[in-house]
Amino acid sequence: MQNRVSLKAIQAFEAAARLSSFALAAEELFVTPSAISHQIKLLEEQFGVRLFHRVHRAVVLTDAGRFYAEEVSAAFAKIDLATRELGRTAKSDILTVHSTPSFATQWLMPRLARFSALEPDIDVRLNSSYPPPADLLTQGVDIDIRYGMKRLQPAGTMVLPFPAETIVPLCAPALANGPQAIRAPEDLRHHTLIHSEVCLISWRDWMRQHRKVPLDISRGPRFDRSFMAISAAVDGLGICLESLLLAQRELASRQLIAPLGMTGPKVQGYTFNLLRSRAELPKIRSFQDWLFAELEGRGH
Repeated sequence: MQNRVSLKAIQAFEAAARLSSFALAAEELFVTPSAISHQIKLLEEQFGVRLFHRVHRAVVLTDAGRFYAEEVSAAFAKIDLATRELGRTAKSDILTVHSTPSFATQWLMPRLARFSALEPDIDVRLNSSYPPPADLLTQGVDIDIRYGMKRLQPAGTMVLPFPAETIVPLCAPALANGPQAIRAPEDLRHHTLIHSEVCLISWRDWMRQHRKVPLDISRGPRFDRSFMAISAAVDGLGICLESLLLAQRELASRQLIAPLGMTGPKVQGYTFNLLRSRAELPKIRSFQDWLFAELEGRGH
């Protein structure tokens, strides 16, 4: 007996069994009835089992044929379902991106529509649910956007640094232009300081650069996510010391201003992490090129 079974023979058998007719099976498969008969005969000879009783012009399944038909029909049904599902999903590719919550909320989400317009066949799954950093090897993540101190990465990981960010004091316009207007660094003494505990530049660092400006850094609300500190500043709670990168949207809409100017210390905080073995996948390459073009102001 041969080890391999002809798929053409199985297809002919399934159609004949389902339609109870070699002629109807031939019509469905666009072949002749004799071709159907020949394929089924090959199966019967290969296994040494009769699959049909041939009664005049009719065909009736034998017990062995009936059992085989049930199994083959179930297999064809699974193939048909898988094919229909493939037809629904084959036009898209899912890109899974893990990001720190603040970068995802403040910078990435407002721009995702631009990427989708450029790459309509790529669907982005964005999450920040894993404790950072995400495990690129085991958590099904294509790209991990991380912030902070560099950690030892698993072998085979590529780490691409973002452009440096500028950190400056930010506040709501009404706060800067009110009775206690902010015109110089020493004016911050009269305002509540908002502490962003994960930012690489703290108010203590800022004071070191402005030695003649004593600030009470022991007071003020504290947040462990930059997006919360920025939101608090928009609400007029005080002055935050935050990244111009993360506050672009609020600055553009005039919800926040930089009362002391847009010049400040620069930090290299964010990195783009991926597995070297997957770096040339089209969906990853497309997202990487788009993201860095946006960061460098080359996006449209």
